[in-house]
Amino acid sequence: MDIGAILAGYAQGYFLMADEETGSLGWYGTEQHALIPLDERFHCPRSLRPLVRGGRFQVRINRAFEQVVEGCAARPKTWISPQLKQIYLALHQAGFAHSFETWQGDTLAGGILGIALGAAFIGESMFYRIPNASKVALVKLVEHLRERGFRLFDAQLMNPHLARFGAFLMDGQEYRQLLRQCLGIPCRFD
Repeated sequence: MDIGAILAGYAQGYFLMADEETGSLGWYGTEQHALIPLDERFHCPRSLRPLVRGGRFQVRINRAFEQVVEGCAARPKTWISPQLKQIYLALHQAGFAHSFETWQGDTLAGGILGIALGAAFIGESMFYRIPNASKVALVKLVEHLRERGFRLFDAQLMNPHLARFGAFLMDGQEYRQLLRQCLGIPCRFD
């Protein structure tokens, strides 16, 4: 597996997915990317605010990376194949893939899997084992990315869940221009 080629694909705005039926891995692109705003447009739903402030969940980074990957893949149909799991692990060992986790005591409650390239964070997937854990992880991840100087949080594909947080669509050309700018800005994720 050529880590450089994989990073080059992400740096061009593509993302890896395995076919849910065959497991064959391929690069995918989209004409519009769903972005999570890192400015005042980000919205924490009112019902979630007490959980974010209340301390029910503790945040950790890269404490259980492989468990987060497994949690993200644990669905009846998944695009995270065994081969893609190995790629994520290699990217993690190289310092590019990260898990942003919520814990309840000693229990992994949920998490977000993503790839950091310069000042861009590309969210690959999220999961939860305890209700609202991934939502709290998303809010805390936005705070973390802001503190670290990140400028782009790419969620790739829009869905109603992300829209609740202020996610918006950006056309592919504008996205690639922003991504190129972010690649030249050094940021440390952990």
